[in-house]
Amino acid sequence: MSGSSSTHSIPLEREKTYTYDGLQGWKSVRILRLGRGMYHDVRRRLPYYRSDITDAFTYRTVASIVRMYFVNILPAIAYTLDMDRRTGNFYGINEGLFSSALAAIIFSVFAAQPLTIVGITGLISLFNYTIYDIVTQYEPSIYPNFMCWTAIWAAIFHWTVAVCNVCDYMRYVTDFSSESFGMYVGIIYCIKGVEELVNEFDTHGHSAGYLGCVIAMLYFLTIYALEKLGSSTVWRPGVRGFLADYAYVIGTLFWVGFAHFPGNLKSTDISFVPVTRAFYPTQARGWLIHFWELDVKWIFAALPFGFLTMLLFYYDHNVSSLGAQARQFPLKKPAGFHWDFFLLGCTTFIAGITGVPMPNGLVPQAPVHTDSLTVYETDLHIIPTTEGEGTEIRRPVTAATRVVEQRVSHFVMGLAIIGTMTGPLLIVLHTMPTAVFAGVFFIVGWGSIESNGILQKAVFLMLEDRFVQRDNPLLTVRRRKIALFIACQLLGVAACVAISQTIAAIGFPVLIIALIPLRVWALPKWFSQRELDVLDDLTANNSAVLGSLGGPPVFPGQTEPAQEGLARRYSEHIHGVPRQRAGSISR
Repeated sequence: MSGSSSTHSIPLEREKTYTYDGLQGWKSVRILRLGRGMYHDVRRRLPYYRSDITDAFTYRTVASIVRMYFVNILPAIAYTLDMDRRTGNFYGINEGLFSSALAAIIFSVFAAQPLTIVGITGLISLFNYTIYDIVTQYEPSIYPNFMCWTAIWAAIFHWTVAVCNVCDYMRYVTDFSSESFGMYVGIIYCIKGVEELVNEFDTHGHSAGYLGCVIAMLYFLTIYALEKLGSSTVWRPGVRGFLADYAYVIGTLFWVGFAHFPGNLKSTDISFVPVTRAFYPTQARGWLIHFWELDVKWIFAALPFGFLTMLLFYYDHNVSSLGAQARQFPLKKPAGFHWDFFLLGCTTFIAGITGVPMPNGLVPQAPVHTDSLTVYETDLHIIPTTEGEGTEIRRPVTAATRVVEQRVSHFVMGLAIIGTMTGPLLIVLHTMPTAVFAGVFFIVGWGSIESNGILQKAVFLMLEDRFVQRDNPLLTVRRRKIALFIACQLLGVAACVAISQTIAAIGFPVLIIALIPLRVWALPKWFSQRELDVLDDLTANNSAVLGSLGGPPVFPGQTEPAQEGLARRYSEHIHGVPRQRAGSISR
């Protein structure tokens, strides 16, 4: 890796002086030590800033830029289409592109962890149109100003949380809560895909609806198959790696062109992406919202909505960052949760006063970004058997050897999104059928579900006993305890999905945040420490990550840091490599 020597040129001992004075447990959550976490985040990461640029000169960065451009912009446009329909056409394509570009450029330049992809999420889409449904019951004309003040209040709460070091609480995030949240996000993505196809039936009739279903499902299957080839042993590593890196490019180009085939296909009246004038808001307004014109009563009415937005971003963004730095990625450079959350407050403020969707960390895309920058090596793992002398099983094992930790891919992706706002590329966007974005919802949503630990444990319970390997750590836990652990996770998932389908959807961040204390305080009463060691583990246990959060956590009744559990070995047993997060692909 080019410039890799610079990554290791800073002695690891130097980082120890930037921690919370060696404190462990809740004592290191210093709410009154204002700004200390932000200060240490910047001080830890700043010596690596030059290597964040020089390390980027490698093919993996180029492949990551192309892949993440499509993985980021396609869901962003899909959610913008959803918001456009459900907010009275206030949030259009230009607003969605501007928000994604703004977040990418600011975080790539100023963030302590530039690997975290920041953009438009399905949850903020749900949040925006739920507030629209509430506000329009009283005074529809105030929606732009009301959303602006919601963002302003949210930014103030972001800055308060960052300055008071409250991000330390995130070191208690384990697979229990992150898997539940990942499953919830995956289900919401799939629901949105179905809603996109239903809208096609409602607005353009049965012919367009059925054609939309065909395009969406075949688009999903195309990208799914290409990415599966990337993690297989078919062909040479370079060929299957190329197919995985450019799966979205290949699938998108073909199925967009498919909708324009001459004959019956082209004559079918299906929906295409609506576009407006380049670099201008969708509606007849300027880029600055006149927030000072809102009545005082509505300004303060926006305050609780701003607080709920902060709660959503507190969990969503920080879990995205944890996912981008999860334990399967061999990262070397330090993290910076407090500084990055302060920076997220700045982008939230800018998004509010410009009238664009508020960006935050992307749960499926953030770990995919790190995965696209990870160098994998495949080898054969020989397993001796008892069926006779010399009998053995050769199993291919893929392991991550290093990650190209840099900030150039995120920055160039942001510039590419700005380029997409130009007139010629907006015309290209207009040729894309909206059914393709239903396929995007399905592929990203299913990626989050398929790789989820909840599903993996459920499959273990359903396996025929003779096909379960005898060294599987789950065999040391009673089956009813595994089922109880899954049930606790699914209860949180079901509650979040249910409330998201009502006008009370703005309250779902409270349920999401509640998963952390449920794991910390309730589960140790229902499970022994040995059982939790097998069933659960920290989402990110790298010392470079935990250093930003005040060190490793100690759970009630626990005698050793959580990252010493057996869940990591269980993951290696199942996959041959550390557990992959949603949507990640091995090469």
